[in-house]
Amino acid sequence: MTLLSLADIHAAARRLDDVTVRTPLMPCPWAGDAARSLLLKPENLQVTGSFKLRGAYNRLASLSAEERRRGVVAQSSGNHGKALAYAGRLLGAEVTVVVPGTAAQVKVDAIRHQGATVREVPAAELATTTRMLAEEYGYIVVPPFDDLGIIAGQGTVGSEIFEQTARLGVVPDTVLVPVSGGGLISGVAAALKQLLPGVRVVGVEPELAADARQSLHSGHRVSWPTRLTGRTIADGMRSSSVGTIPFAHIQEYVDDIVTVSEDEIRDTVAVLARESHIVVEPSGAVATAAYLHRGDDLPSGKVHVCVVSGGNIDSGLLARIVAG
Repeated sequence: MTLLSLADIHAAARRLDDVTVRTPLMPCPWAGDAARSLLLKPENLQVTGSFKLRGAYNRLASLSAEERRRGVVAQSSGNHGKALAYAGRLLGAEVTVVVPGTAAQVKVDAIRHQGATVREVPAAELATTTRMLAEEYGYIVVPPFDDLGIIAGQGTVGSEIFEQTARLGVVPDTVLVPVSGGGLISGVAAALKQLLPGVRVVGVEPELAADARQSLHSGHRVSWPTRLTGRTIADGMRSSSVGTIPFAHIQEYVDDIVTVSEDEIRDTVAVLARESHIVVEPSGAVATAAYLHRGDDLPSGKVHVCVVSGGNIDSGLLARIVAG
């Protein structure tokens, strides 16, 4: 299988120039000590509230004008759909998003607000409904993670981390990245391992949806049923399995995948709100949760970077978590 090249990531970065936010690296003096320090990459600051805009826009911009006129369809738990809807508005493409009935309402409302058509179906019917709509209407399918164009866009998170740490005069020892379908960690790991071979890239996912960890450790893709992955509060991490293309990148570039508990995720959402003053959804908090709570499971090293993947959280849920 062809893996992502640096040229692919650099081309994506050029397409994303003036479209996505070059999110900063935020120091966290409240989380550091003499032995290690923490930098956050807050992708919740993107205009659509998550890293997903990088991949969605890059993939849509790579389509021909005729393909964009036909329209696109995607399955999504929320953030990919919102990003694709926003990109479709910028590029003049009609967007249809198939979401599971369990999707967070705040995310479904945001997709509609961006002008996309939403189809809600049971989680087990996402893929079949997406294919059916593509066949019936001639839409182009834009997968949420199993696509090199999507992964290249997400890879710009990794190339930015490399450039930003270099400007700060530090070398990251470990970069922690949320992993669900695998598009984000694939792109970040491909970028960093080619630019900085000594860095350790570690994926993080909920204990209740640990298919990626099991897949990496077993050497083959493992699928968890939605009745299991649906238990986690991290609604953006309920994918049944990592994608085929992401798994090839994970096997090549990712050093390990660790898990965090539901209590650790909730605690970290609250900590990030109080200490770093950023709004983070549960899925976006898992990497930082591993730094804060699972240090013994991580490689040794002083400089840690955690990717905060998104901030699209219902205000009521956020208030309950912060209040404890």
